[in-house]
Amino acid sequence: MVVLDDLSGGFEKNVDSRATFIKGSITDRDLVDQLFEENSFRYVYHLAAYAAEGLSHFIRNFNYNNNLVGSINLINASIRHKIECFVFTSSIAVYGSQTVPMIETATPMPEDPYGVAKYAVELDLKTAHEMFGLNYVVFRPHNVYGTMQNIGDRYRNVIGIFMNQLMQGEPLTVFGDGKQTRAFSAIQDVAPYIADCVRIPEAYNEVFNIGGDTEYSVNELAETVMEVMGMESPLRHLEARNEVVHAYADHKKAQRIFEIDPVRLTDLKSGLKEMAEWVQKEGVRKTPRFDNIEIEEKLPPVWLED
Repeated sequence: MVVLDDLSGGFEKNVDSRATFIKGSITDRDLVDQLFEENSFRYVYHLAAYAAEGLSHFIRNFNYNNNLVGSINLINASIRHKIECFVFTSSIAVYGSQTVPMIETATPMPEDPYGVAKYAVELDLKTAHEMFGLNYVVFRPHNVYGTMQNIGDRYRNVIGIFMNQLMQGEPLTVFGDGKQTRAFSAIQDVAPYIADCVRIPEAYNEVFNIGGDTEYSVNELAETVMEVMGMESPLRHLEARNEVVHAYADHKKAQRIFEIDPVRLTDLKSGLKEMAEWVQKEGVRKTPRFDNIEIEEKLPPVWLED
């Protein structure tokens, strides 16, 4: 097993010791091609992305280079080397504002560059299958959280942001009134099915929503995070962002194909408690600013604070 990661959103210590780790980016076409030449890959798991959905409006070039062009480098190499199956983690960001719960049969209408890039990769995989026979499985996870997540990223992973702010005695930053709703997905309810999908022929060339079933408001999330952390802090309501207000998905298709029992999914409080215990052992992380903002107009001021 070979792991390629630029560590822009994670840490080398999280890589399984059984894997060969290569620090690098999927945007490096020569490196990608070299790895495919040197290894006899059967499957490709493409989870690499700069997944700051809200920030993607302001880093469009960076977003498309990392999330779309980098993906094409992997798809091209997979076609040339006759990969048996290409597994891609997309996002429910592809749906945009849709009737909830969002379902795979709905026509995607992404509303931000991140969602546009993800949907473009989905479409490209479909054409690669039709033209070259490249099999694929697409997952659309959402709001995934858990131990080993980077809590030092101010642009993504709201649960990690809240926990990091609590440990520093800071108010929890909430965009708008906090009534926007999301379902939050424990990593253990997502990762095993992504890993095993290549062994399930019925999953090939299909798209699946996957993750938590129960939606919560951001305000409810903040209260639950404070409860499991054993800390309290006021909410700091900021100007609302241009974002989908209600975003959570239907998972019946994945539950059928992967035999997922929805009753056994991790409830939010239990999942947050497990993550909180790990976070409190790890301690506070710095939250560096993104250095390559391309458009500053309408950029939330909190994202520029020191």
